[in-house]
Amino acid sequence: MSVTAKTWPQLAYLLIFSFSLVHAQVSYTIPEEMAKGSVVGNVAQDLGLDSHRLKSGNARIYTGDSTEYTELKKESGLLLIKEKIDREALCAKTTPCALHLQMILDNPVELYRITVEITDINDNAPSFKKKEITFEISEIAGIGAKFMLEKAFDPDVGINSLQSYSLKPTDHFSLKLHNQADGSKTVEMVLHKSLDREEHGRMSLLLTAIDGGEPQMSGTVQIHITVLDANDNAPVFKQKIYKATLTENAQKGYKVATVSASDADEGSNGKITYYIANIMDGLADVFTIDQMNGVITLNGEVDYEIANNFQIDIEAKDQGGLSDSCKVIIDVVDINDNKPSINVLSMPKSISEGSQLDRVIAMINVNDPDSGQSGQVHCVLNDNIPFSITSASNNFFSLKTQQELDREKNAEYNITVTCADEGVPQLSSSVDLHLQILDVNDNAPVFERSFYEAYVVENNTPGQSVFKVKASDSDWNQNARVSYILEESAVNGVSVSSYVSVNADSGIISAVRSFDYEQLKELHFCVKAQDGGSPPLSSNVTVKIIIQDQNDNAPQILYPVQTGGSVVAEMVPRSADVGYLVTKVVAVDVDSGQNAWLSYKLQKATDRALFEVGAQNGEIRTVRQVTETDAVKHRLTVVVEDNGQPSRSATVIVNVAVADSFPEVLSEFNSFNHDTAYSDNLTFYLILALAVVSVLFIFSLTAIISVKIYRWKQERQFYKSGSNLPVIPYYPPVYPDGTLQRVYNYEMCGTTDSRMSDIKFVRPYSQNTLVNVSRAGTVQREKREQEEADLILEVRIIAYSERITLRVELNAAFFLENTYFMSLASKVFDEKQDYMYP
Repeated sequence: MSVTAKTWPQLAYLLIFSFSLVHAQVSYTIPEEMAKGSVVGNVAQDLGLDSHRLKSGNARIYTGDSTEYTELKKESGLLLIKEKIDREALCAKTTPCALHLQMILDNPVELYRITVEITDINDNAPSFKKKEITFEISEIAGIGAKFMLEKAFDPDVGINSLQSYSLKPTDHFSLKLHNQADGSKTVEMVLHKSLDREEHGRMSLLLTAIDGGEPQMSGTVQIHITVLDANDNAPVFKQKIYKATLTENAQKGYKVATVSASDADEGSNGKITYYIANIMDGLADVFTIDQMNGVITLNGEVDYEIANNFQIDIEAKDQGGLSDSCKVIIDVVDINDNKPSINVLSMPKSISEGSQLDRVIAMINVNDPDSGQSGQVHCVLNDNIPFSITSASNNFFSLKTQQELDREKNAEYNITVTCADEGVPQLSSSVDLHLQILDVNDNAPVFERSFYEAYVVENNTPGQSVFKVKASDSDWNQNARVSYILEESAVNGVSVSSYVSVNADSGIISAVRSFDYEQLKELHFCVKAQDGGSPPLSSNVTVKIIIQDQNDNAPQILYPVQTGGSVVAEMVPRSADVGYLVTKVVAVDVDSGQNAWLSYKLQKATDRALFEVGAQNGEIRTVRQVTETDAVKHRLTVVVEDNGQPSRSATVIVNVAVADSFPEVLSEFNSFNHDTAYSDNLTFYLILALAVVSVLFIFSLTAIISVKIYRWKQERQFYKSGSNLPVIPYYPPVYPDGTLQRVYNYEMCGTTDSRMSDIKFVRPYSQNTLVNVSRAGTVQREKREQEEADLILEVRIIAYSERITLRVELNAAFFLENTYFMSLASKVFDEKQDYMYP
């Protein structure tokens, strides 16, 4: 066995480099008839591959034929004989005879070419179809008469094929060989010595065909000659070579050609019979000839792809045994009668959607045995798929990705590969390929809405489901599994997770606590949707929960303020006209909307005909003119209701005094005291203030008189001892400016929305006067005496609708110097102020 690895010519290299899929090639030469299991060559070593690559790439041999003569051992990389190879059965007379193999590897797809040339051995001896050849030769046959002999057939080629003939004995005949255009030889038996029927009526010769092999082999046939009498003209063909054409789809009985020969003899010696001489080649099964008229007809089927040319040797014999020969050359015309044959060599079931462009996903072999344009094949794919097909090498096509794959648009593809030749009519065939697209986590979850807004009524139950967010992911399986996460944030300085929670699987948002509309009107937070891919993708959405109000708060009375034990009386003069504003009930409701719409109504009244309440503004006004007969004391009960369902209310009692002067009001205080605790307190403080003021007045008056007497004595001593001193002004120690203010006014002002008030001390400006010591003393004494006589304590209460002013005037300025009196007066003012202002 001879095994050699050789490279192709330079042209083959150019062809290989033009196709990226064909990586290398190797050639081997082996003789035919090798035993099974014989080694052809080490493919892995000769191609520079290791056994691991052969295993991982699932190396396999593709031949395109039904019979597999070789097999590849992946473990060792050896190419072995699988079936015994008969070169003659494989290639007949074709030389060189070779097996063209392709080795295919996957992951990545690689193609290697392997050529195994089969050399001939001399395993066939030449043979003749007939065991005997019979001739009837006239004794008058002239020297040089030729007799066509049957050719021997040797299926071997080259030196092992038929090389020569020998004829024994050679007393009367010799052999003459003629070379044919196809390389074969025709053999003729030539008469070189006249026959004498009387001397030799019958002769037997042995024709031997010899090949050139080692060892040399031969085959024989017996030639029996019967010498006839008197036939001295042989048949002669009109032309030595006849040519005809035949389409491969011709029907049986089709007339191919007609040969014609003539014989100058007459009678039976001139009657010609036609025969096909080279029946050993099997042509007798394909063609027949009419022995009488020489018409050659088609007897079987012809296939251009099997044989595109036939050469038939025709022999014409007369009755005398003389003959002539001619050759008929029949060219078979190819027609496009074969569809392309499609074989998928490598095709995965699935690929990832993230595969790069121009990735080879399948390799296809397409074969069309027709010739010329009929054998030229091109392949196309069905429309609207992101793949392309290109020719990797002769008859090999690669299916590649042409665009980016997106499983979310197409999870699978049905790829139809259609291959058509260029013959007329055009023939095509197709194959369907199914390819699944594997998912890659390339899509983030998408919420159904860009912003969510929900409503929940306050005082809800903790754990109550508020609403649901929903996000979808166009990926598949784990990459599409969405989980919901509450993004951490703060609401009023508190973590949002203390207000709401999100179910990770369903996206249901639940309230963690009970909401209070008066504390929290709305809640903003973010929810994240995250898929289960690696790495995970996510998206956020803003959620707004609006707290809806419930009527859970009753109205609150701001004015007049009701406190235990205190009563406030609003004064209405008897001269008040119709619609006189007595006071205004001021109330608020911390609820919102219609729950905070307040209405006022007079529930009870001492005299309903005298007062009314504004339903919307709470103003208490007189309905009619006040008369002298109207009672001084009036008690009004005002109800304030909101507009909620159900409604809530609050009640306030307003005391009204109908009088023109404050003493008249005081005369009615006792009756008020029986009604309210506030009247008792007010009377107590007034009496206490008057008592204190009286005591302080008497004490101050005594002190002043004592001081006056003391100063008078001091002045008299001064006048006696210091009559020459200059006159200087005299200022009392507590009045450094030399004057005494006539009135001190204390004014305290407040509104319904404030608990604070101001006390203003107003000191009217008075001109200082400089007098001498004696004059100053006299004037000062007169003023003090007048002030002592005019000491008045006046307390007046003036009522307005929304503003109360309490003014206390003290007409004895020196009384204000007394700290005890000041604290007592302030306490009275503060008590009044606390009652009137919340």
